[in-house]
Amino acid sequence: MEYIAFDAHKHYTLASVATPDGQLVREERIQHERGAVRQFLERCERGSPVAVETVGSWYWIVDEIEAAGCLPKLVHARKAKLMVGEINKTDKLDARGLNRLQRNGTLPTVWIPPGELRDQRDLPRTRMVFVRQRTQLKNRIHATLAKYALHDLEVSDLFGVRGRALLRERFELLPPHTAYASQQLLAQVEALGRQVRAFEKRIEATFKLTPAIQRLLTVPGVGFTLAVVIALEVGDVARFARAEKLAGYAGTTPRVHASGGKTRFGPSRPDVNRYLKWAFVEAANAICLSRGRAAPPPRQSPLRAHRPAQGASEGRRSGGPAFGGSDLLDPQQTGTLSGTEGRRPFRPRGICAAKA
Repeated sequence: MEYIAFDAHKHYTLASVATPDGQLVREERIQHERGAVRQFLERCERGSPVAVETVGSWYWIVDEIEAAGCLPKLVHARKAKLMVGEINKTDKLDARGLNRLQRNGTLPTVWIPPGELRDQRDLPRTRMVFVRQRTQLKNRIHATLAKYALHDLEVSDLFGVRGRALLRERFELLPPHTAYASQQLLAQVEALGRQVRAFEKRIEATFKLTPAIQRLLTVPGVGFTLAVVIALEVGDVARFARAEKLAGYAGTTPRVHASGGKTRFGPSRPDVNRYLKWAFVEAANAICLSRGRAAPPPRQSPLRAHRPAQGASEGRRSGGPAFGGSDLLDPQQTGTLSGTEGRRPFRPRGICAAKA
């Protein structure tokens, strides 16, 4: 058996082959052409493990490794870099470092989804791209109307049938070039909407109600599209030893820094499944909107909160609106918190709104 490591880039891969005792057999630069990786591996011992980092082009590299009769090992690039601990960085040092971790049995690997699953994931992921683009264009139209004080439209859905008719009327009040640009933005929003609906029809035709999807549909805030996204991104749930591992992979757990009796929580790690994180955030937003509690109550200034009551203000003496008396009722009684009507739900940075 030989140990093989690939330092893959966009246009080429540096391959390093070593024996179990660490002797370097050969190193070769492979240009990225279909069949090139397979031809290289056919000169190596069959069944040898091949380490390749999680770079953008690992799909076809893994396929060719399997076609050559070798064992692909997808490496967690960030962890491997920390474990190798090299001060300098070259392609050869990176490949040799991966081989050293393989020989030591400490190579940090991740799960390789099957080819069919990788193909199916492109449907909801591309839909998310179109939804993100549509949201950006909608926000630009909102900003244009706000610049000319034309944004006060009394419709529930500004981009619905009635909303689009009102938008075209407002566009006539804009300066000529701005009106032309806004009309083109609206046309692009409508085109993206048709593409999104086409993807949703294909998703509904491709994915049936499997037991996993049926269970996901029982989760509050999860519709069919989100259930498909979660099912595809999780894959084989048995690969997670504990529920905490799945939560960490989904990016729903914060960083924790506890020292000296103080505990501080920070944002989630960057090396998470951002598609799965988006799905859970969208489900949480749907729950908040359905309960009418899309945002926390407005925070009061600390100076004002500690300021003693002055004068004969009825509200301050009786606990009225000045100190959040009758205006901030119990959420279970009203179903909403004061000051939250019409607010957009909280959404972490980097997460795009999309139709659930």
